[in-house]
Amino acid sequence: MKTLIALAVVLSFTTGCTTIKRLIYDGWGRDSWQQPDRVVRELALRQGDRVADLGAGGGYFTFRLAAAVGPTGRVYAVDVERGMVEYVAAAAARQGIAQVEAILAAHDSPRLPDNAVDLIFTCDTYHHLDDRAAYFKRAIRHLRPGGRIAVIDYSGNGWFAKLFGHFTPREVVVQEMQSAGYRLERSHDFIDRQSFLIFARSAG
Repeated sequence: MKTLIALAVVLSFTTGCTTIKRLIYDGWGRDSWQQPDRVVRELALRQGDRVADLGAGGGYFTFRLAAAVGPTGRVYAVDVERGMVEYVAAAAARQGIAQVEAILAAHDSPRLPDNAVDLIFTCDTYHHLDDRAAYFKRAIRHLRPGGRIAVIDYSGNGWFAKLFGHFTPREVVVQEMQSAGYRLERSHDFIDRQSFLIFARSAG
């Protein structure tokens, strides 16, 4: 813990804020516990699908999602941090990944087109949102028919989540999403420190 804090202090003097945030969210062995490739496989995306990566950050999942939907698909990299949005846009341009479109969101709206996406995917972002039930109730208009929402968030296990309050209990996510007009379609438990829930629109 002390080592991580010391590293963050050093980085704050030697790098920009965007770099620090990318290292915090994407570094320190995340690939081993997050299992991002398995996460994307479990989303069962198809070539040509349109996905919103809500809270995209530095693009940890954005570019994996872009590979899954292919050049005929679209991935909207959505974030409220301008530096992150600019970083992802530049990275996509540099790598020639034309299906990635970066969007600067508002805190109360992803600013997505209506009837635009097959999946809204959010990882490590749910606990940051205010009035989540209302947020996702409004988000229904962005989904295509049959559209889904995937939520991955810290469940409260582990020191990081408890220390910083960066978590939402699984039962709270389910309750809020049901209140917003969704039903739980699938639940995965292979990420030991996070819940991974997939929701579809409720009938009627």
